[in-house]
Amino acid sequence: MSVWLRRAANAVGAGLFLALFGVFIIQITARFGFNRPLPWTDEAAVILYVWVILWATATMVPQREHVAFDLLWNSVGRDGRRVMQIGGNLLVGALAALALPASWDYVRFMVREGTPVLGLPLFWVYLPFVLMLLALVLRCGFALRQALRGQELEVELRL
Repeated sequence: MSVWLRRAANAVGAGLFLALFGVFIIQITARFGFNRPLPWTDEAAVILYVWVILWATATMVPQREHVAFDLLWNSVGRDGRRVMQIGGNLLVGALAALALPASWDYVRFMVREGTPVLGLPLFWVYLPFVLMLLALVLRCGFALRQALRGQELEVELRL
């Protein structure tokens, strides 16, 4: 089942990126090929870019591949890494969990506002942020459980 979920998450990410690329090609063709810029392509490209980044962060990029400052991590032993992983995941997971209700309230509130050109409800523009926060809480919880058990110190949440 986890392989199917990972493939589905990757397919959604690839579809979003393909849509972004398609909008970008339409934008370039209209602007430079026909000298008729299309306003909707700018807006769609920005929205799709945000979606691609947040979707990939939430579901596709393993924790070990995120940008990290590991100079201190590499200078300590296994016990030090375990303490750092427990503390870091507690801090990040708790902050993301704390931000989740207010972020969800804001996103739900934004359903009444639309984007200037496409008229897309801002709920759909900002929803991937809430999904990313939720995934962050789940990843931190999983990594915290692993660290407390003394298991892998380089873990990823496998969908």
